[in-house]
Amino acid sequence: MPEAPPDPRPPVITPSRVVAGLCLLAPFVALLWVNSYSRLTPAFIGIPFFYWYQMAWVPVTAALTYAAYALVRREERARKAGGAR
Repeated sequence: MPEAPPDPRPPVITPSRVVAGLCLLAPFVALLWVNSYSRLTPAFIGIPFFYWYQMAWVPVTAALTYAAYALVRREERARKAGGAR
């Protein structure tokens, strides 16, 4: 029985896309799990934990979103160049 020819298209799910997905998923899980941070202590410079925890996620989310963007962009550039990373 003859073998099927190899598929020339690169795989859709790659390790860098999985990492990018996890970078985008982390803020959702951290902020939608309200029971983990719905308390007043420990306070930070007089701000209850409930508020400063959420505000701390703003720059963290921006950094994780940029990391996901950079990973996907690097993979797309490699894909267009003809090599798969």
